[in-house]
Amino acid sequence: MTLWDGRFNQKPDELVAKFSESISFDQRLYAHDIRGSIAHVSMLGRCRIIPEEDAKCIINELNNIRCEIESGTFQFDERYEDIHMNIENALLDRLGDTGAKIHTARSRNDQVATDTRLYIRDEIDQISGLLIHLKSSLVGVAEKYSHVIMPGFTHLQHAQPVLFSHHLLAYVEMLHRDGCRLTDCRKRLNQLPLGSGALAGTSLPINREVVASELKFDSITQNSMDAVSDRDYIIEFLSAASIIMVHMSRLSEDIIYWVSQECSFVELSDTFCTGSSLMPQKKNPDVAELTRGKTGRVYGNLLSVLTMMKGLPLCYNRDMQEDKEPLFDTIDTIKLILSVYSPMIKNIRVDESIMKNAASDPFLMATDLAEWLVSKNVPFRTAHKKVGSLVGYCQAKDISPDTLNLRQLKDLIPECNEDCFSLFDPEKSIASRNVTGATSGEQVRKQIEFWKTELDVNY
Repeated sequence: MTLWDGRFNQKPDELVAKFSESISFDQRLYAHDIRGSIAHVSMLGRCRIIPEEDAKCIINELNNIRCEIESGTFQFDERYEDIHMNIENALLDRLGDTGAKIHTARSRNDQVATDTRLYIRDEIDQISGLLIHLKSSLVGVAEKYSHVIMPGFTHLQHAQPVLFSHHLLAYVEMLHRDGCRLTDCRKRLNQLPLGSGALAGTSLPINREVVASELKFDSITQNSMDAVSDRDYIIEFLSAASIIMVHMSRLSEDIIYWVSQECSFVELSDTFCTGSSLMPQKKNPDVAELTRGKTGRVYGNLLSVLTMMKGLPLCYNRDMQEDKEPLFDTIDTIKLILSVYSPMIKNIRVDESIMKNAASDPFLMATDLAEWLVSKNVPFRTAHKKVGSLVGYCQAKDISPDTLNLRQLKDLIPECNEDCFSLFDPEKSIASRNVTGATSGEQVRKQIEFWKTELDVNY
């Protein structure tokens, strides 16, 4: 039996039934479907659209079905296509005509839109919590190694000395923006579409505001055609998730480089690495590599839904069933990555001496010399050119600028004096960068304290 038997004289072909089903993956929406149905039926009873006793009977049986699903005793049936029809058919089997009243004044179109909004809203709350945990882990490691100096990179080449903690806090900023995007997405999706029917609303005197309040929606949708055909909230969530993966992939790339023998800045705990089936000495950063690889998967899910929606006329079209698998896969992927990353970061070990040695190359302080010249009233472009000539001379001679004597230095840059030799010190270089947002110890400590306070508030 299907819910549209009255129109058809023949049963669906078995292959069509298999082709059409979504219960194999959308059964995870059961709690949200039941929650929405309870709020809807309760409203129908209060508005006297159905008898209140019938509403109570339906609600009681919906709670029984939820318990059966959670205990694993409920039998899902592929013939009933999706989670909505499986639950409704169970009601029909148990309550007969009383159960049939559940679908009064609603369509599967507004029902699924309600379920997915409820589901994404809950998942956003969980993912936001995981982002906070990862930010906390990064801040904790930044505080632990707040004094450690490393080379900062541009174009994957050593650029200037920075604090390792400053580098980690850059990812905290990224993850904070990710959390803000999820919060914005949650605000926009938190409108109730239920009551929009298939596309035109209903002639029955329902109270949508009561249902919205019961389900903790901020408001109700204002156009029934848009409400049932809108998937912007899914696209927006997948977009925010894709940006999260941009940041996780960049962090992964840094970690993969840092643990390489050529770099050896950090070491990951054995519990977050794997070995080789052939080479006994290998210790591979598989969590970081898999995260980098799964990024393309999440991007693909976004593109899949964008492509699915791009040519659809109003209103609902069955194409929209294809929104769920990309959505579910993205949520599962993001949650798993964030869950494993937080403890991996917490257990990272830093080789302070290797990092500092890499940051102590005097050429990395070339900008410090240029800015010292600026402080002596030399125009920056002129200072840049003078220091560039010094660097070129030293590299041609295969010598370090800090090994020059004062006469040699003044021959190349007449404005220099003895003070210039103190500039080739990574600790002084870092300490001198004491403007807001820069890498000095003072500024980084302020940021660590800021984030510790901020994250305590969010918890």
